Amino acid sequence: MENTYLSFEDAKLLYPDEWLLLGNPVKEEFTLLGGILLYHSKDKKEVCYLGRDKTEGFERIKLVFTGKSKGMRKM
Repeated sequence: MENTYLSFEDAKLLYPDEWLLLGNPVKEEFTLLGGILLYHSKDKKEVCYLGRDKTEGFERIKLVFTGKSKGMRKM
């Protein structure tokens, strides 16, 4: 994958319901704006294990999900 910045809004459109590993994430207050996409998959464990080799050279990394939390329920 290329080391280009991807906004989180674009990432949600390109990779719906997937786990993303982002390098040098950009945040504003408590909102994730984006980062450099290092790896993505629907399988969280795959991102954690296969993506870790792609994190070298980055100051920070972040693992995020682009879908809705399965633990959230309507009350």
